[in-house]
Amino acid sequence: MMKKSILALLLLACAGSAVAAPQIITVSRFEMGKDNWAFNREEVMLSCRAGHALFVINPSTLMQYPLNDAAQALVTSGKTTGQPISVIQIDDPKTPGQKKSLAPFIERAEKLCS
Repeated sequence: MMKKSILALLLLACAGSAVAAPQIITVSRFEMGKDNWAFNREEVMLSCRAGHALFVINPSTLMQYPLNDAAQALVTSGKTTGQPISVIQIDDPKTPGQKKSLAPFIERAEKLCS
């Protein structure tokens, strides 16, 4: 009963603040294509928050990784927690010494901002 009450309160709170709520989607290696996939896990969540702050979120730990300067500024200022994107970003096998491009993920996350 208590869990249902808490859930109901959370849903009401979310409904009331839906305009300000961050937009989140889940994307997978299968969906994005193996050649475009830049992460060491099969699935990640992309988020757009106020001020066009773009994040990648690990669904199993809920750790956030900033995708752009606005998101990095939130982490640096202590307004949110996060780790460097390089923690989950994989190396590009075609370009030794470089990481896979984040451009397709930034582009996809930016669509959430509108």
